Amino acid sequence: MSYIFLDESGDLGFNFKKRKTSEFFIITCLFIKDKRPLEKIIKKTHSELKKKYKRRFGVLHSFKEKPITRRRLLKRLREKECVVMTIYLNKKKVYTKFHDQKQVFYNYVVNILLDRIYSKKLVSTKGLIKLIASRRETNKFLNDNFKRYLNQQVKNIHRAKIEIEIKTPSGEKSLQAVDFISWAIFRKYEHKDSSYYNLIKNKIAEENPLFR
Repeated sequence: MSYIFLDESGDLGFNFKKRKTSEFFIITCLFIKDKRPLEKIIKKTHSELKKKYKRRFGVLHSFKEKPITRRRLLKRLREKECVVMTIYLNKKKVYTKFHDQKQVFYNYVVNILLDRIYSKKLVSTKGLIKLIASRRETNKFLNDNFKRYLNQQVKNIHRAKIEIEIKTPSGEKSLQAVDFISWAIFRKYEHKDSSYYNLIKNKIAEENPLFR
């Protein structure tokens, strides 16, 4: 079995008058055949935190950590056999019809990313792939719809078998790894800071905009 871990950075708000609304939205997939190396990286990096910075359940959050922690984790990830694919959106170029259909739009973008992963043959259509997405919704109906839609798309288009789960970073440690990668890519576009991105750019197989 191989794994795809999925997370995003930024938000899907389109009211740019609000101070915290991001200009960019990033969806990132991390593909790896064995998730144990990711779990070891998370565990080791968390163990190096000073006691006062350690959090419950050993969870690392990219936007909360200090620069030295981010760099340590990203440098460790670049040494592992993994592949990253990402789609970035300049939200000011997103069609207005999607502004009020955020969940539908999110599912649509994730499907495009998955399609590119299969089309580039980064994953085999013969073996089982487990996609584990970081939970962004608490609504069971929306989560079930997300899984059902992607399952059907992968099955119909690529004749492949995929198992989809939605978990929290505390429940699935490897999601913390893709969180740091997605955050690093987001920093590049949103804040014009490539310092973290440069640490893992050798792992990025594809990095494309959805709208130009």
